[in-house]
Amino acid sequence: MAHYPDVSRSRELYNRAGDLIPGWTQLISRRADQFANGVSPIYAQRAAGSRFIDVDENEYIDWVNAVGAIILGHADEVVDGAVKEQIDRGSLYTLNSPLEIELAEELCNTIPSAQMVRYTKGGGEACSVAARIARGTTGRDKILICGYHGWHDWYQAANFGVDPESGEYPFAGIEPIGVPKALAGTVIPFTYGDLALLETLLTEHAGEIAAIMMEPARSELPPTGYLEGVKALAEAHQVILIFDEVSCGWRQAIGGIQSIAGVIPDMTVLAKAMSNGYPMGAVVGSQAVMEPAARMFISSSYWSDNIGLVASLTTIRELKRRDSERRLAGIGEKLRAGINSALASAGLAGRCAGISANPYVALDLPNGVDSRKVSTLFIQEMARRGVHTYMSFKATLAHSDADIAQTTAAASEAFTIIKAGLEQENLDSLLVADVRKEPFRRQVR
Repeated sequence: MAHYPDVSRSRELYNRAGDLIPGWTQLISRRADQFANGVSPIYAQRAAGSRFIDVDENEYIDWVNAVGAIILGHADEVVDGAVKEQIDRGSLYTLNSPLEIELAEELCNTIPSAQMVRYTKGGGEACSVAARIARGTTGRDKILICGYHGWHDWYQAANFGVDPESGEYPFAGIEPIGVPKALAGTVIPFTYGDLALLETLLTEHAGEIAAIMMEPARSELPPTGYLEGVKALAEAHQVILIFDEVSCGWRQAIGGIQSIAGVIPDMTVLAKAMSNGYPMGAVVGSQAVMEPAARMFISSSYWSDNIGLVASLTTIRELKRRDSERRLAGIGEKLRAGINSALASAGLAGRCAGISANPYVALDLPNGVDSRKVSTLFIQEMARRGVHTYMSFKATLAHSDADIAQTTAAASEAFTIIKAGLEQENLDSLLVADVRKEPFRRQVR
């Protein structure tokens, strides 16, 4: 039986952080309560390839990968080498860098919707830029949204309204504290897959909607005809269509979900995996939609720093050179098959499904069972066996057959423990960790 890892140094640092940093961490997804607090690591000191070492010197296979920002593998030699060379030439110039143009050309040759490009340092910031451009280009104020688009005021204003299905806050856990109430009604959520609702909202707010911003997919590819229907409605109502591919871009296809679906939006928001862990984001789109941004005040000193530019250029070119689409699909499919075999061997009802490069585990639980306890137990038992994950997995090119074998072996043991806990109705006694909290509800699976 595997021993629980000693994470005392992690916990000590986390306690110190609570006195110094409101909310403990800079990203909600890195908080201790998002994993198996008490068993899962909280702080890392180094990482390479598919693994990291925490501050207590425990080693883990990493299937979270900085919430998707790592795609080639941690500390990739080619990307890091290019960055180190650029540091010697200067990380930020007084003048503009030609790398701005070089990356813009690479993006326009890679992302189907790209004809012009603006840069940022992250995904939420890029979504804010996209919202500003859409409003400035159309002269309209309201935006329809589906998915998660960051922390900025324009987006959190959605939580002054209600979810179209539950009648609750659209995004549980993200109450709009500090967001100006004057923004109420400027952002309206719609449910993924419901074209009738989207059409109703467009009709009710005719002439007021600047854009539809949505995650085109997350863990599953879009239903046949759905994105085509969204685009048709956007065109009929003369509304800008924006795909937020911060999370779903790059892994399944280098050109994004739009390149798989064959549906080209007016604008696309990019970040995370485009730079293999270095801060970088971008808004790309058609010339007709993007060109008016030249007359809008959208400006920042660090958006064109050379480190993010060269990291993105190198990462995108390495994804192409290393045949990433085929390889990531193969890694994900092997993992999915292994996890499904582990479920079967444990006799636990469920499946590992979803996009091959980002599969997830869905368990068929008896009525009345708290799914949070089950997911915490899974995360706890995986961490106990040297695997850092949620109940989903983000593949990188660094993951090996040995990593997959270790992960599936750990999952088999974790599922066996969960099965016994369900049968004996003693999940609580099996939990060493605190029950994890859901940071917010998403509208896209």
